[in-house]
Amino acid sequence: MERIREAVERARRERQGSGAALGRAAAPEGNRDSEAKEDLDQIVYTSTRVVDVPRALLRDRHVVSGLDPCAFTEAFKILSTRVSRILHERHWSTLAVTSATEGEGKTLVAINLAISLARQFQRTALLVDADMRKPSVGEYFGLKSAPGLSHYLNDDKPIEDLLINPGIPGFVFLPGGSPQPHSSEMLGWEKTRNLVEEMKTRYPSRIVIFDLPPIFAGADVLAFAPHVEAMLLVVEEGGPKLEDIRHAADLLASTHLIGTVLSKSREPVVSVYGRL
Repeated sequence: MERIREAVERARRERQGSGAALGRAAAPEGNRDSEAKEDLDQIVYTSTRVVDVPRALLRDRHVVSGLDPCAFTEAFKILSTRVSRILHERHWSTLAVTSATEGEGKTLVAINLAISLARQFQRTALLVDADMRKPSVGEYFGLKSAPGLSHYLNDDKPIEDLLINPGIPGFVFLPGGSPQPHSSEMLGWEKTRNLVEEMKTRYPSRIVIFDLPPIFAGADVLAFAPHVEAMLLVVEEGGPKLEDIRHAADLLASTHLIGTVLSKSREPVVSVYGRL
């Protein structure tokens, strides 16, 4: 992990002044404006499809809502606190999650971050599966196939008919739909930009998280980046080479890269109360 930190810090120093910030987020902040808070337990979904996902299934797939408090859930609380502070301070509400290469855990990070933001800060969170090459968000909730983003873009299916609430208050996700061979072109469409803008502005207290494909999988991330306000880069410990991490950061130089998340770490989690 230390080697990854050094590479990320070096890339940050080399790109100072570009407007992107690669590295650790600022200190946590737990307070929000009271008028923006919602009573999530009182939300009633009328048009959104509600699916009762067994807790055991969520636990098997390492989704925080299915887990008892542990080092894993605490890590996402810390991450969501830092992300929430940055978004709040800059008046942003959209964040995309990506990685350099495939299999680094970006989708699981995006899911747990979105849920943690909704649960911890009383803000509604919408997760959009924008990995249209290999959509997989629905699988974490037991849905092997479901209409989603591709059906909206290709067939004009109403978004309200595609959204799913998996029984978690304040959290809704939009599946990716069917895999698309021309995903990068679709993510760059004006129709896609308008959808993101509508999602961002409809509800002031909503945070929208987008799960994107890996950067090196194609042009998808670069095509979609102008639509969102911030990016988060997931890095697997022992995964991509340091040169690949730096190259990925360089490709995102024109975006607001607010931080990195180290996934699949082999180091034990230690707190002031002892080892977790």
